[in-house]
Amino acid sequence: MSPPGKPRILLLGEIEHEPAQEEWQSLSSLAELVAPKATNRAEFLKECKSGALDGVVAVYRTFLSASITGRIDEEIVKVLPKGLKYIAHNGAGYDQIDVDVCTKHGIHISNVPTAVDDATADTGVFLTIGALRGFNLPLINLRKQQFRGTTTPSLGHDPEGKVLGILGMGGIGRNMARKLRAFGMSVQYYNRKKLSDELADGAKYVEFDELLKTSDVISLNLPLNAHTRHMISTPQFRLMKPGVVIVNTARGAVMDEAALVAALDEGTVASVGLDVYENEPEIHPGLIGNEKVLLLPHMGTYTVETQTAMEQWNISNVRMALQEGKLRSPVPEQKDMAY
Repeated sequence: MSPPGKPRILLLGEIEHEPAQEEWQSLSSLAELVAPKATNRAEFLKECKSGALDGVVAVYRTFLSASITGRIDEEIVKVLPKGLKYIAHNGAGYDQIDVDVCTKHGIHISNVPTAVDDATADTGVFLTIGALRGFNLPLINLRKQQFRGTTTPSLGHDPEGKVLGILGMGGIGRNMARKLRAFGMSVQYYNRKKLSDELADGAKYVEFDELLKTSDVISLNLPLNAHTRHMISTPQFRLMKPGVVIVNTARGAVMDEAALVAALDEGTVASVGLDVYENEPEIHPGLIGNEKVLLLPHMGTYTVETQTAMEQWNISNVRMALQEGKLRSPVPEQKDMAY
């Protein structure tokens, strides 16, 4: 048992990298470190209701911890310890958390907004070049010991001179823009708000429909929420240039996968590079079976350096919550929420 009055912090998921593990253990001077016994949502609800987690004031959670809790929604929030004030999410995207519900209950949410930028943008660059060049099928054929396949593969396209359209010009989008300029691409973007000239760094702001109509490559770099779910669907595909290439390293559900499969079959979309999917880990069979689709299993931040940095950033949110009563990187929806 912790000393009287000592707060508790709950670890949902795993901290995998040694430097971050050491930092997590160092928090024991400030709070009792606890983990749930539950392995699924029903058990977690029961554990919360039992009072076993009473005294928890802050939570460190990972993307994979959804296997324990499911989405952090009204049902979960209502049974969380009454003194819980902070949830630190280890990731840039936080669609697994209903922020509106948490706000209503006075729970502050943080994410990891910049530590992911380089690795995710690098993944986007890989998918862009791979989809433009049509590298998916040759890679498959090589594994079959067919050097270039039984028929000559289709020619790909150079990135030089192509227009890159970025939907969501946050840190990842800007990072990707900078890197793809080195390949000779020009950049335009659509964002909720037009960026300052300094942040835009030469990228041209255009309206949503204009970006769809005039981009050779469209990169999705926007968060998933009620406003962006299926932001790209059949009506949007019909506006795009014939032969457009689409890259998604954001969240699968910002694009309607069934509509994407139809657009690929119709030839509107020439090729696609995907790291995320609408119903992960399930992938639409029309994507798996299409040789024009380059697929990765959600590996955007899958590097030692980036994941260590993410864990350390997330721990810093928990530490600041304990020591200062605020979060280092609150989510944008709560930027004006009083502590």
